[in-house]
Amino acid sequence: MTHEQWQAIFLSVQVAAASLLLSFPVAVVVAAWLSKSRGAVRFMLDTAVNLPLVLPPVVTGYLLLLLFGRNGLMGGFLFRTLGLEFVFDFRGAVLAAAIVSFPLMVRAIRLSFDAVNPVLIAAAKTLGASPLKTFWTIKLPLSTGGLAAGAMLAFARSLGEFGATVMVAGSIAGETKTIPLFIYEQVQTPGGTAACWPVVAISILIAMVALLLASKFETNPGAQK
Repeated sequence: MTHEQWQAIFLSVQVAAASLLLSFPVAVVVAAWLSKSRGAVRFMLDTAVNLPLVLPPVVTGYLLLLLFGRNGLMGGFLFRTLGLEFVFDFRGAVLAAAIVSFPLMVRAIRLSFDAVNPVLIAAAKTLGASPLKTFWTIKLPLSTGGLAAGAMLAFARSLGEFGATVMVAGSIAGETKTIPLFIYEQVQTPGGTAACWPVVAISILIAMVALLLASKFETNPGAQK
């Protein structure tokens, strides 16, 4: 394997790990809120969270480009105040992966929260525990399987992100050229398909391990009703 092949693999893992660290705390908060709320507000938030699942990835990338470009609403503010750039940058690849994988993580975590025995929650409230203490001492510990499964699914999805990434971050060797972008460029190059197979094989292996771990953690007997 060449340096460029290993570079694409390591960069993909780095992007997936960074996007997971960025989005995981937010996913836990959003999943907890969706688990306990009802009504129109929940419907609107749930729709917004799941929108990247149904939108074409290129559309998601275009919207991120508008928001986080140097002249965008968020991107302009972050650039002026903190000097942060997202377009054609590693941060852009991380952002795109985090947004696209976020719905899968939220769904897995929310289902795990929903599966916690409500009798335990009611007993904690009867004993005077606050909602926050109940969440930290009962709901969260009993949902560790769902949290881990959601994290693994998001990691696996981030490895394969292409459309949003190419719109926001482009394809820069050592910076934003992840596995999908490397494969796409090789396919467009005469005789380049041979270089794809080792990268494809390793990406399949990483994705399978992530999915197996997600399946292992998916069922948490301690949290079932």
